[in-house]
Amino acid sequence: MSKLFDSHFRIATFARTLLAASFLMSGLSGCLIPHVRPPASPTRDHAFITYQPPPKDDKKLRLAVKDLIDMKGEKTTAGSEFLAVFGKPATRDASCLATARARGVQFVGRTNLSELAVATSGINAYFGTPRNPLRHGLIPGGSSSGSAVAVANNEADVALGTDSAGSIRVPAACCGIVGLKTTYGLIPLDGVYPIAPKQLDTVGAMARNVADTAQGMDLLQPGFAAQYREAVANKPSAQGIRIGRLYINGTDPRIDRAVDDALARAGFKVEKLNPEFADKWKLAQQDAAVVAAVGAWLHDQKVLIEPQVSLRTKAIVALGGAEYTTTYGPALRRQSAWKAAISEMFEKVDFIALPTMQKLPPHVPFFGGGTVAFEVATLASQNTQAVNFAGVPALAMPVPIANASLKVTSLQLVGPSRSEAALLNAGRLVEEAMKSR
Repeated sequence: MSKLFDSHFRIATFARTLLAASFLMSGLSGCLIPHVRPPASPTRDHAFITYQPPPKDDKKLRLAVKDLIDMKGEKTTAGSEFLAVFGKPATRDASCLATARARGVQFVGRTNLSELAVATSGINAYFGTPRNPLRHGLIPGGSSSGSAVAVANNEADVALGTDSAGSIRVPAACCGIVGLKTTYGLIPLDGVYPIAPKQLDTVGAMARNVADTAQGMDLLQPGFAAQYREAVANKPSAQGIRIGRLYINGTDPRIDRAVDDALARAGFKVEKLNPEFADKWKLAQQDAAVVAAVGAWLHDQKVLIEPQVSLRTKAIVALGGAEYTTTYGPALRRQSAWKAAISEMFEKVDFIALPTMQKLPPHVPFFGGGTVAFEVATLASQNTQAVNFAGVPALAMPVPIANASLKVTSLQLVGPSRSEAALLNAGRLVEEAMKSR
């Protein structure tokens, strides 16, 4: 069991004890303010909170938007009963939707997510947990769970998600699709419900394949399509592309083999990264998790008294409060050193490759709502947080896996700042190599 898991498990236990009295008061106040019955899911897979199917034979690009992103005239629920009941409709769109509006794409709905975007499993007790399309009963991954499920089930061509510690890449990995976490600061965050907007938060695109993900990026960053075409022209094959392969202790050997096989088949020049960099990566993972947890607490601590917010979410938010007075300051102070370390590595390699997750997706707990310990265990299995802490982009994409209960796992390619087009081109090369198997 990792030190990160041990530490967070102890804090989670403390947080549950500390909050017992306030939870009791929340329950008593809940007797006076009854919970609203959850709305019927507009789709059988629980991918959407609101859904407007396009007209038949409509050829427009179908876009789904995570319900963390403001759309004018609609409530941004952040997957929470509290905001669904008491929130007010947005007075304007988030800036990241401007191009999609201008081009007249078909908005098909607002997608489901982990409550307040604070859990990695994708479980939502109020709106219903989106159903994993690879196998019923597995977690869909969070927090952009509905976006991943909507795309995987062909209810949207592209979905927008947000990523503070892996919230695009983890559901992409769990659901067998492509997800792109963008460079920090590339896409404006105004009108996006915050987690850690000054350090980690990003908006990105999710789709069934690399080409559609590039289309999604062109909606977020006008002119991106031309950048992607140029990247393809400059590197039409994997020859000469240097990949630094990062190995993380505790990874399922079948997943490591799947990643190695995908890189080899694509034809990249692969070299193993040294253990010293792996140690720096692990520390950045822990630091990013702390910063994300504290960010959630800073923005959401007010919900600790609201009866419409689940006890699980309250405990997760409270966990950040415990971190704020202990590990938050040191974590922030180490961020610049980590950015320098990864920048130095990108002088030696073009991209870093590793599994998106160390394990295959676990099952949703039998009791449905999950626990803080379950969320911490899921967090410990993902390899995504260090990317956010560095502020660089990363692509998660499905690759075949042998001798496993699922047919695919997920490769994560990490690139230097603003290398989204080159990353997607590298993903294209992997995708084409897998098709030729």
